[in-house]
Amino acid sequence: MSIPVLKNIYLNEVVPALRKSLGYDNIHQVPKIEKVVINSSFGDEMDKNGVEELRKDIASLAGQAPVVVKAKMSVSNFKLRQGMPVGIKVTLRGNHMWEFLLRLIAIALPNIRDFRGVPTKLDGQGNYTLGIIDHSIFPEINVERQRVNTGMDISIVTSANSDEEGVELLKLLGVPFRKHSSEQAAAA
Repeated sequence: MSIPVLKNIYLNEVVPALRKSLGYDNIHQVPKIEKVVINSSFGDEMDKNGVEELRKDIASLAGQAPVVVKAKMSVSNFKLRQGMPVGIKVTLRGNHMWEFLLRLIAIALPNIRDFRGVPTKLDGQGNYTLGIIDHSIFPEINVERQRVNTGMDISIVTSANSDEEGVELLKLLGVPFRKHSSEQAAAA
């Protein structure tokens, strides 16, 4: 099996650039992407057929079967019973992770209407979570058979020590971060 395109870019371009900009002597100090987690939750309005359709959609996006997450306890205010399905998640590592990230960065994000970039807010430890309102931005999703637009969270877990390292890693990989108004004024 060949090396994914984005992993090749990471190894040949991003790692040397990060070593130079961050001043690392050892190649193992350079931040890397450890995993990508795709998570989609739904309310009680989703029936069994809807859950199965969403599971198939997430499986076609990820390239592997997702896990159906069930409620751990009953909550009467939310009409939720223990054991009811409440979401779907899948964790990507290795080549599946790199191929999904390439499709996300190069194809899906530019498909968003009036797209101006994604926010640069990380979690304080170098990890990035992106919320997507409509999963039909991915070309694998068949919009004709879709009944409901479903959102999802995509979490990119990195080995970066700080948000600055995480942002630098993701920028070099091609994540289109939103420019702040001060950067836009300087560019004009």
